[in-house]
Amino acid sequence: MRMLLFFILCTATSAFVVQPRQGFHSSSSALLAVDASRIKKAGGGIPVVDSGSLFFDPSVEGKIGDTFVRIQQGRNYLPAQATVSIPDGVELQDAQHWLEDIGLPTNFAKPTQPVTATVLGRVKLIENEAPGDIQHVVLQLPEGMHYVEGQSLSVIPPGKTVDGKPHKPRLYSIASTRYGDLLDGTTVSLCVRRAEYFDPVTGLADPDRAGVCSNFLCDLHPGDQVKVAGPVGKTMLLPEDPTKDIIMVATGTGIAPFRAFLHRLFMENTVARHMFSAKAWLVLGVPVTAGLLYSDELKVMQENAHGRLEVTYAISREMHNANGGKLYVQDVLAQRVDELLHRLDAGAIIYFCGLKGMMPGILEALEQVAVERGIDWSARMKELKANHQWHVEVY
Repeated sequence: MRMLLFFILCTATSAFVVQPRQGFHSSSSALLAVDASRIKKAGGGIPVVDSGSLFFDPSVEGKIGDTFVRIQQGRNYLPAQATVSIPDGVELQDAQHWLEDIGLPTNFAKPTQPVTATVLGRVKLIENEAPGDIQHVVLQLPEGMHYVEGQSLSVIPPGKTVDGKPHKPRLYSIASTRYGDLLDGTTVSLCVRRAEYFDPVTGLADPDRAGVCSNFLCDLHPGDQVKVAGPVGKTMLLPEDPTKDIIMVATGTGIAPFRAFLHRLFMENTVARHMFSAKAWLVLGVPVTAGLLYSDELKVMQENAHGRLEVTYAISREMHNANGGKLYVQDVLAQRVDELLHRLDAGAIIYFCGLKGMMPGILEALEQVAVERGIDWSARMKELKANHQWHVEVY
């Protein structure tokens, strides 16, 4: 039988020789381009801009070292060297781990006392042919601010309301793992749709009725500063049991927490990824193919998953349900309800994220197919919620 040894050197600090990193020049103001291929190899897939701070090489520095020291020193941490002996017959597996024991971070900063994050990069996620505008925004967080997958971040837009009061914070689901797209544990990524209002008569956008915070985020440039608070949230977390299937249902930018989930389970070289032995199913609803989000990343994740990740798209304006109407996420679930119920009976965890308008249609469709099978859907829902198998985050 093949044995696996996770290479986690947390406590044997005497075995480490800390050496200065060669060729590193600290610069808090420089915004240097990061090679896009390096980001993709690291599992991020989104080319962004480095802040000039210490950039961890995910193949080396991000995976070994003392957890407490890394968190304490943050971007000033210097990579260490260590020598270990490997027993015969044991396969060595590197495992990035230094943010695995941070628990559930909450309210590093409150909305009344926000902290400042710095923009590292922004990129449009959808093609020009798709309606609207959706941006992937990467922010450098203040030292010591951490989060875990499934949590949310508050953004306080600048300026004041017409009444002269500060704008209220807007909550955004985090789209990156605790290590961030740069894998150095100091960044957070958001998936933001620009909220626009179009006059029904003229068909033109009315800037006076545009979303204040979303437009602010979608127009940011590297180096800009953003007031943030949080993190918050404890209901949309990955299950502690790595043998439980996870089912993720998203519409549009609701994919954000699930991108974080899937990077953790199928991209990053962590113990969580090595231990996850179940299957994952993502159902994503978008209006057109040109509006698919993170599709390139999802393809790579599926390759890494070796059959344990299924991605199903419901492209409403291009696909049709059994009745010939537009295909929505609830139609996908209804079409495969027997499989869905079987997985839930086996302990699978299901998550929903997106606009609040998605849930009535989903609940109606599931109730209908459940009744057809003689199932009391109301009672089944209560059971799923009581077992922590049903999680909803809508906005």
